[in-house]
Amino acid sequence: MQFIKRNIWTLATMVLFVSIAMIGDAAAVTGTDLMTEAGKKVTNVFQSARTIIFILGGFGLVGVAFAAIFGKMNWKWFAALAVGLAIVAAANAIVQYAAGSSAGTGAADTFGL
Repeated sequence: MQFIKRNIWTLATMVLFVSIAMIGDAAAVTGTDLMTEAGKKVTNVFQSARTIIFILGGFGLVGVAFAAIFGKMNWKWFAALAVGLAIVAAANAIVQYAAGSSAGTGAADTFGL
């Protein structure tokens, strides 16, 4: 609480500056719906994050494979990794199904192709 009391003017100025900086982005969405634009940005972030997760998951699977070769396999880690990757792979289809949209469900949409 002391921090907020001492720095209230700094925080207020920072909030004002960020708000003014974001006005240009909000005004640039004139021809489209705001929620449509937000949906596009969230989809782009999800696609990028999914690609990174798949790459890291691939390294994890290679690590688990080496552990299996040397007899140090921890099956809990393997199961957690496999289930996690399956959830990430199916997340887009589940969200699109729940939203009632058929966009992004084709095979050509995988990895943004």
